[in-house]
Amino acid sequence: MKASLGQRCLCEFVGTAFLVAAVVGSGIMSERLAGGNVGLALLTNTIATGAVLVALILGFGEISGAHLNPVVTLSSAVPGGMPWPEVPGYVVAQVVGGVCGTFMAHLMFSLPLVTLSQHRRSGPAQVFSECVATFGLLAVIHGCSRRKSDAAAFAVGGYITAAYWFTASTSFANPAVTLARSLSDTFAGIRPVDAPWFIAAQIVGGAAATLLFSERVSAARQF
Repeated sequence: MKASLGQRCLCEFVGTAFLVAAVVGSGIMSERLAGGNVGLALLTNTIATGAVLVALILGFGEISGAHLNPVVTLSSAVPGGMPWPEVPGYVVAQVVGGVCGTFMAHLMFSLPLVTLSQHRRSGPAQVFSECVATFGLLAVIHGCSRRKSDAAAFAVGGYITAAYWFTASTSFANPAVTLARSLSDTFAGIRPVDAPWFIAAQIVGGAAATLLFSERVSAARQF
């Protein structure tokens, strides 16, 4: 039996909270243990993020679809994958969940609840990187939607793990996560002033992938 909208939104809230807690928390732990080695800190932050994505998608995928990302939710609604009236509930749950995830990470590491980030992430290269990263993420998701298996969880986790390293922005690819990370002046943070540019690029990249791949997936299902 399909879960109610409230149950699905709760899953999106909890899932996004744990995703952000893993991103921010592992960034704090990595920075503390890496002894100033930024490459090592980024590597450990990457591994934790990719691993938690696989776990969360496997855990919540059968209930809410484990979108954990407003762009994924919007992309799902465009070809009719979910009703448009349900989209606001998902997006609000993801955004609020992301913010709570930052709070969780800060509390676990004895930091103030909110510390606005001073981590500069700006410039055309980083903004373009977010467009590329989000386009690739949505392409992977749409491609995996044709498979009746758990492949999507591992594909998404693997893609984000790789995109941390092949994009200049370290692949946020998620407006809810971007907003939440702006509230943390830690390794994974982003200045609030830079966040709108990242979010705009994510929407553009997600829209481009949706227009290209959702049509192809729909056409393929007709045969």
